Amino acid sequence: MADETGGEKKDVEPSHPIPCSIINTKQIFCIILIAHGTLLFPERNLFPIELVLQAPLMGRQLEYMDCFRSLSSKNLQKTKDSLIGGLIGCGHSQQPEPCESTNQGFVPRKPNNTVHSKTTPFMPKPRSRGVSAGVSEKAFLTVSDDDGGDAYPWNSVEMGWQRTAYHFQPEKNWMNGRQQTSLLGPLFHERWYHLFYQQNPDSAVWGNITWGHAVSADLVHWLYLPLAMQPDSWFDWNGVWTGSATLLPDGQIVILYTGDTDDHVQVQNLAYPANLSDPLLLDWVKYAGNPVMTPPKFIALKDFRDPTTAWLGPDGLWRVAFGSKINKTGIALVYTTTNFTTFELLDGFLHEVPTTGMWECVDFYPISTLGYEGLDTSANGPGIKHVLKASFDDDRHDYYAIGTYDLFNNTWTPDDPEEDVGFKLRVDYGKYYASKTFYDQNKGRRILWGWIGETDSEAADLQQGWASVQSIPRIVIYDNKTGTNIIQWPIVEIECLRLNSTEFEDVELEPGSVVELDIGKSTQLDIVAEFKIESEALEATLEADVSYNCSGSSGSAQRGSLGPFGLQVLANENLTEQTPFYFYIAKASEGTYTSFFCSDQTRYASC
Repeated sequence: MADETGGEKKDVEPSHPIPCSIINTKQIFCIILIAHGTLLFPERNLFPIELVLQAPLMGRQLEYMDCFRSLSSKNLQKTKDSLIGGLIGCGHSQQPEPCESTNQGFVPRKPNNTVHSKTTPFMPKPRSRGVSAGVSEKAFLTVSDDDGGDAYPWNSVEMGWQRTAYHFQPEKNWMNGRQQTSLLGPLFHERWYHLFYQQNPDSAVWGNITWGHAVSADLVHWLYLPLAMQPDSWFDWNGVWTGSATLLPDGQIVILYTGDTDDHVQVQNLAYPANLSDPLLLDWVKYAGNPVMTPPKFIALKDFRDPTTAWLGPDGLWRVAFGSKINKTGIALVYTTTNFTTFELLDGFLHEVPTTGMWECVDFYPISTLGYEGLDTSANGPGIKHVLKASFDDDRHDYYAIGTYDLFNNTWTPDDPEEDVGFKLRVDYGKYYASKTFYDQNKGRRILWGWIGETDSEAADLQQGWASVQSIPRIVIYDNKTGTNIIQWPIVEIECLRLNSTEFEDVELEPGSVVELDIGKSTQLDIVAEFKIESEALEATLEADVSYNCSGSSGSAQRGSLGPFGLQVLANENLTEQTPFYFYIAKASEGTYTSFFCSDQTRYASC
């Protein structure tokens, strides 16, 4: 039937009869599947709260680990015996459908809206450690010293509503750090995806950085495990920082990570599993000869961090890269090794870009130009390009470029020098930093993660008891149409969270118009939208907004010949509050186009 917008509205049946997520009914059950049977733990009665695209988000959201969090240690001990074969999820009192996936997850899917509900125990508000201990990037924001200085006038249950449903985050407290990525050495081992992340187990601000650990069978539903590593040795006394995992041909797993020593020197350390036969990799051993690398003489003691995953060359040498700087020139260094205990620094730099400042969280990986499959990190040769990504400490953005890697000369050259790292392409144009990829040998794909630091204050973080989330995992492929950039798309497993969908077709957007879409009740939306512009409009425009960029514009209120157009979410009825996600097209006089995908938070809904 036709809706009020003139578009055709269709009700689409869910792709999974028993979704991996929650069915929004009066009675909710949390399901833990373990080797010894199925345990059901009913939650309290929950209720759906209305949300349409034009209403502020005030609904409850289900955090998939809430079920696990609600169990005491005596009900479900954190041991490998009780966790082997475990899958955590919420839904009917039946086993959830497994989340299916292929390496074709970049294919756009139909729009869906998902309903979730949740409650979360409220954690007592801790105090900030203060700047002297090294706090988060939010440290400049005021933290009240009196109990009446809470950031939000909400009770503990209302604060619990704010936890995410789709994105991974720890059970509580801070994730990530002010100088390093929170994602550490993701890997697939014995049917489990392992996620290691930096966490402060004591507070919702930066400090006492340890390695948290979680596992998943599908990259969607996660099970928290005990801490993997803590700062308990002189070579990591002030923090167990960024690291990367490397899978060796004989099945061994090694992790190189940055430790902040008792003298605040950044060094590189080696760790490995205590028992490879343990599918959960619960115990880790720090190499007795740590550190295995110290800063070279031409690098400052606090500018040597974030080892990449190692790659193997035809000469039998493993190589690992680091980011750093010399004055204001960002650089990538490469070391070689045969045993991961002794390393040699190669002459020269893998790459350097003047004026870009400190490079951290460098990522370096191959990408196929001939197909959509992912490549092992050691792949090289015909039909392969290499992506070099660096997180810029000066502006807190992730930049990348595509180029050619010469292993024997230890150089990477961008395909277009004008689009070198930091000059044009960013991995993401939102609140997104310190991203990292890993090769998923289980399904032959490369998966990208990133840290979302959020934009609320440190005072709010302390009140709610957590800070930061991980992005939705995305697959990465080469864009064969442009030959200049990568394409990212959420992993297909995310679709198992969808309950139903509403489809709108042939909706016409006139210049300056706002069209309301009635999607019913929901507290979580997964939106896929396609926009088509009439070719006559493009051709008739001689030149438009050549100097446009997302961060330097006036947001969605800035009108041009070819933009903005997109979606307004979290909007109230009169649109005084809204969060637009929109496209903007610029056209140069010679006829070339540049597309921007932006978000405008100047009029966001403050629930």
